[in-house]
Amino acid sequence: MADTFNYRIDHHGSLVRPVGLSTDDPESVADAVREAVAYQRKLRSTVVTDGDFPREDFRSAIFDGVSGFRRTDETGTDGLVRWVAESLPKANGPLLADWATRLAELTVIAPKTSLPSPAYLAATTFQPGLGIPSARELGEALAEIIQAEIELLVAKGVRLIQLNNPLLLGQLGTDPADPGALSFEDALAVDALAVRLDERPEGVRIGVAPGWVAPTAVDRARAEQLYGTIGADRWILPFHQGTPAELALVRALPENRDFCLGIVDATVPELEDIDTVMERIDPAGEFKDLEDAAVSPSRGFADMASRPLLTAEDQHKKLVLVETIARYCWGNEF
Repeated sequence: MADTFNYRIDHHGSLVRPVGLSTDDPESVADAVREAVAYQRKLRSTVVTDGDFPREDFRSAIFDGVSGFRRTDETGTDGLVRWVAESLPKANGPLLADWATRLAELTVIAPKTSLPSPAYLAATTFQPGLGIPSARELGEALAEIIQAEIELLVAKGVRLIQLNNPLLLGQLGTDPADPGALSFEDALAVDALAVRLDERPEGVRIGVAPGWVAPTAVDRARAEQLYGTIGADRWILPFHQGTPAELALVRALPENRDFCLGIVDATVPELEDIDTVMERIDPAGEFKDLEDAAVSPSRGFADMASRPLLTAEDQHKKLVLVETIARYCWGNEF
């Protein structure tokens, strides 16, 4: 049985959707999820997700299940449709827990779920003049909703939960990027609220993916501030370009944190050379215990249902490569 405490062979959650799949057809979505679970088990992955098949994009768990947001006709530079917050959010029921229950019925492996972080949502949906006093207040309201959902997911048997905040890594550079509507300090405080759990059952991991690409150079103090403020169990970090900045992100991690290295590029079909990847990983082992590590692709394969980053065939090759590299690192004990 897979080692459900280490989750060595990880992925971000979103997979390439079957051709023609529509989120408006619940029966087809349910069939596709069943097939995706079987696919992940054949890959010998140590995590199982629903592929994000029931959702339009990686933010949709919130926009589909929480009131207070309005979809606009604008598209951001990231290709995502822009939503704005018109009132403080209110959950209309469970966000992902129902799907997590279905996953648990399909496999003995504890399911993994992914959610957008409250700070990311607040930074990208807050608009002055729409009735919400501040982006910080919006973020704190979202953090309360997401924290409650995390507790529910854990109660339903989910053991690995990932929060995605693609804006954070840009804030760790020596020349920080624009943080959006939330300052760096406010973003950390908001996301810290979402990951707090009074009790963590054995094997539960709450992970944070702070972005898909490392900055050109890392400000060590800001990286330590990130890791020290947000009490995540696992950090899912890009590690596919072989840059000193990627290694610096790992070096700044506290001793007691798990980390997952995004070792293959999920945006290009070309397969990485195994020896080259191992040469990138080896230096991390000089200052971090690789028993606390996992490997994955660099990001999800389809953060938007309509825009997969690779073909299904190329995705398969990348996931097989991640599994192979995991066995190079840790043998066959999963």
